[in-house]
This record gives sequence, C-alpha cells and structure tokens, in this order.
Amino acid sequence: MAALGSPLRTLRGLLRELRYAGGRAGRPYRDTPAYQHVVAAFRAHRVTSEKLCRAQQELHFQAATYLCLLRSVREHEALHQEYHGKGERSPEEVAGLVGFRLPQQPGGKG
Repeated sequence: MAALGSPLRTLRGLLRELRYAGGRAGRPYRDTPAYQHVVAAFRAHRVTSEKLCRAQQELHFQAATYLCLLRSVREHEALHQEYHGKGERSPEEVAGLVGFRLPQQPGGKG
C-alpha cells in the first residue's frame, strides 16, 4: 500500500471534500456535525509531548480511507452527470457523436 502522507494533508483533504459535499446544503460546512467530528477526532488523537498516541496511525488510515471514499463518490457523480444516457437519440445524432456522417440517399431523401 502507498504511504499515507502527512496527517495534516489528510485532514485538509477531508475538510475540502466536506466543503464540496456541504456546498449543496446551503449552510456553512463548518456548522455540520461531520466537520465537527473530524476536527475533534484529529485533535483528540494528536501526539503531544506527554503521551504517545498509538491510535494515531489507525485514525490516519481510517481518515485516508474516508477521504478516498468521498473523492471517489464526488468524481463518480461528475462522470455520471457527464456520460449518463440522455434517452433515445436519432441515428444522425449518434453518427455525429462518433465523427461520422450518414450517407445521403439519391433523390434528396436524407
């Protein structure tokens, strides 16, 4: 598995994805329970000079996994919006999508 990177980078990525997801809700993303939970969890599991937090790596791995999930869902939704079928298309329109032209029939019928 690839290296996790910095916990701060993971936290910032999570907050960015929460901001993208919360943009549709109409209220600031900092007021959401998800934001407050993520920030509280990172604060509770940070390493200080008095203690060594063994759960920090576990939290960081879970946060990176959740970040991957949020990113993947957002990117999937964007791809779905772009490439989702728009219903039945005419043969001329389909040919135009792939860069072809339909042959013209003799006598001006087409």
